Amino acid sequence: MTTSPTASGLPSRTATALREARTLELSWPFTGREEELELVRRSSTATRHGIVVTGPAGCGKTRLVDEAVRGTQCVRAAGSPGSRDTPFAAFAHLLPESVTLHRAVHLLSGARLLVVDDAHLLDDASAALVHQLAVHTRTRLIVVVTDGAPAPGAIQRLRTGELLPRLALEPPTGEDTDRLLAAGAPGPVEPLTARRLRRLSGGDLALLRDLMGAVRDKGLLTADPDTGEHTWHGPLPLTPAVRERAAPVLGRTDPAEREILDRLAFAEPLPLDAADCDLSVLERLEADGLIRVTEDPRTPDAVRLAHPLHGPVLRAAAGRLRARRLARTAGEAELALKTEAAALERLIEEADVRETPTPAGEWLEESGTAAPAAYAAVRARFARLRGELREAAAWSRLGLRDTPGDPVCRLELDLAVAQSGGDDGCAAPQGAAAPGGPGGCVRAAGGATGAASDREAAQGPRPSGPCPGDGAEGPAARETGCPRPSGPFSRAAVRGPAAAWSAAARGDLDGALAVLDARRPYDAVRLGAPDRALGLLPAGGVFAAHAEALARADASALDRVAGTLGERGFLLFAAEAHAQAARAHRDPLAARTSRARAVALARRCQGARTPALTGLVLGELTARQRQIVTLAAAGLSNRQIAERLTLSVRTVGNHLYGAYTRLGGDRRTLPCLMAEPDAKSA
Repeated sequence: MTTSPTASGLPSRTATALREARTLELSWPFTGREEELELVRRSSTATRHGIVVTGPAGCGKTRLVDEAVRGTQCVRAAGSPGSRDTPFAAFAHLLPESVTLHRAVHLLSGARLLVVDDAHLLDDASAALVHQLAVHTRTRLIVVVTDGAPAPGAIQRLRTGELLPRLALEPPTGEDTDRLLAAGAPGPVEPLTARRLRRLSGGDLALLRDLMGAVRDKGLLTADPDTGEHTWHGPLPLTPAVRERAAPVLGRTDPAEREILDRLAFAEPLPLDAADCDLSVLERLEADGLIRVTEDPRTPDAVRLAHPLHGPVLRAAAGRLRARRLARTAGEAELALKTEAAALERLIEEADVRETPTPAGEWLEESGTAAPAAYAAVRARFARLRGELREAAAWSRLGLRDTPGDPVCRLELDLAVAQSGGDDGCAAPQGAAAPGGPGGCVRAAGGATGAASDREAAQGPRPSGPCPGDGAEGPAARETGCPRPSGPFSRAAVRGPAAAWSAAARGDLDGALAVLDARRPYDAVRLGAPDRALGLLPAGGVFAAHAEALARADASALDRVAGTLGERGFLLFAAEAHAQAARAHRDPLAARTSRARAVALARRCQGARTPALTGLVLGELTARQRQIVTLAAAGLSNRQIAERLTLSVRTVGNHLYGAYTRLGGDRRTLPCLMAEPDAKSA
């Protein structure tokens, strides 16, 4: 069989295949990865030789490449696991039935762009062909390879980046997956439901789409009448894709192994020294990557399932009688929640809020059982300190649902809303009374002096009675200078912290600092007034280092503090420290680097809008201009701003004119500029 070249330089068989190809319309939009998309597009230009795209399975490599080459003429090939013993199997639609490597290189060397998907699954002959095209021809290659998968030697060389530039894709961010979920759902997705879907998919976008589609199509999403958000409770749908991903655990036939796996699914984690756990069985499961022993020094040794999908799959696949035997009793479930809350409180007290497994809470989310207020408050505080503000608000609402008067959940909700840019704390479920005034509103009344010692990096106040973690002050309490309160939890104790951040959200920093309690010195640092915290934060701690660096305007020290905060899980605090460093740097390049880091962290903080992050957009303005522009973006007129700041209307107008000149906008565009941290400013 022979082929003749076409005008494009491709064999006629290839040209026919291209003419008969159809473009499939994808129901899920491409979102995020703008920089990676542009990099792949540039790699296919006339001056480039191509690129190798690597990353874990399911992270969106193929979709990224599809989007990059959309509308361009290209030749495609893909490896498959069942054809590794067939020479040139991946290129069978492009090459004659019998062909040598030399002839194959000659036939494909005229292709302008060749896209090779799943290159790790290529047969040896196809892999050698791709390698030779990369070395000896002008064909531009886009090669997609999955990390961790065995691959032919020729593809291994390409994966190292020796011959072509390599783009290593990371798993998608929470922001990207939330956008995908919003596109696939009938409306906004409740934050804890979105978190559950992200956790189950483990960064696999194909699995995420499958799960979202199954939950939607089976009618498992219910709309909350108060928020309009769609929530999913109940067991995991066992779709074919889910069963395929969970085949390693569902396919275990050894009764002892399956018993251990099922016990973990219903009562994770198990102590490593459990008397009835056969060590040899555990060793086999660990060797196969199905379980892991925690190595986190913050928690005792325990056995957990290795993948977050496996527990829900095993629970969904268990029969009713088996589930009844293995499931925790009501008393055991309550004890598990208290134990988990105590562990989280201990981590908060140690100023370490890095992500940690919370199987008891996951069971709560899955079953739809009402969350005890004490547990919900701890989860809300842990999430808020991590910068997960939407999840913090969701946990607070869960606690308020059955205990509408709980002051700690109310406080956490108000703080999460205010630090997301809300101007007050009116975010409780309908009918939920809150100790901030009618309807739960917590407003920054001028001259209010109520304050709380809810620690921004440690333990918050408790409503009444003993709760997990109560007792002596922990290291974080001493480090932040916010000791554990004593005595009854008063209405003023709720109003102070929320009022300060509510005022800050409206651009009234003076008002925020006026109502800020002296026992909350780290809040003053975050609001840009480090002098108020000096001497109140014990020396040697990261929070004291933050205050000292900001007071000295030491940009390098602020960047170092931000790195430490990020390592401990305080992503929002780290973003704020980098943003403060960006304004303190004298070197423009260093300032751009700090601002870029701040933007990257801020995008992981679920809509955080604090004064420091607002400065990412307004970083080139003076302090007074930033204050006035913030008020203008909130909708205040020039006269209202003048009255609030005790300025003349003309002075306000002059400041706004100068700000608009620098920002390149006007009053109409301010809400857009203030809507989110602007990556362009980095």
